Amino acid sequence: MRFAFLGSGSEGNSLLVQAGSTTLMLDCGFSTNEAVSRLARLGMQAEQLNGILVTHEHSDHIGGVARLARKFKLPVWMTHGTLLTQRAAFADISVTELNPHHSITIGDIEVQPFLVPHDAREPVQYVFSDGQHRLGVLTDTGHITPHIEESLTGCHAMVLECNHDEEMLRTGRYPASLKQRVGGRLGHLSNRQAAGLLESLDTSCLKHIVAAHLSKQNNQPELAALALSTVLSCKEEEIVIASQSDGLQWVTIA
Repeated sequence: MRFAFLGSGSEGNSLLVQAGSTTLMLDCGFSTNEAVSRLARLGMQAEQLNGILVTHEHSDHIGGVARLARKFKLPVWMTHGTLLTQRAAFADISVTELNPHHSITIGDIEVQPFLVPHDAREPVQYVFSDGQHRLGVLTDTGHITPHIEESLTGCHAMVLECNHDEEMLRTGRYPASLKQRVGGRLGHLSNRQAAGLLESLDTSCLKHIVAAHLSKQNNQPELAALALSTVLSCKEEEIVIASQSDGLQWVTIA
């Protein structure tokens, strides 16, 4: 199993997960042309995708999903709550509603959604498995819950939100209302919160860790890497950063 990012950040998010003959896209916050271009950078064509999974309805995650799915006739999966906010946009697209408490199998990939606290209708994140390895993905989450910990413990690879440094957010230029939203219990994870989650998990199988959804204004890659590497007792350069402009090339989970 392997994974790659088209891009990660407030200007657009999209992740690819591939196992056997199956390639799934998680979210698409890019225009169709931009998504196709970024797929090509990863040696992929949209026609090769087996479908798109959606985490929630914020535009940096769902903004390009309907257009891409419509153009390339791709099936889409999302929760009932997310679909309620998007019925008009997806009226002519094959959409399957996910039960966030049940796993599904799409081709060679088992997909386990899990609910997260975020300011959206019914937001979820996912664990992907090929039967041998587990990839946990957690972004757009305001705080850590026992259910999140249970879902992510024992993963072989993780994509983990490190949205902001708390001091940079506190002293930065965001208006007070936005600072409150980002740093609130339905907002985004800080470097400290992400590190705290790792500390609570069984990471004995963890081989790959990617810091994602970093804020351009309120974080720095080296701060995220320092926070995670300290908990994992590894070198800072072992923490991979998914970027907004360049995404992340394929990472193979072995």
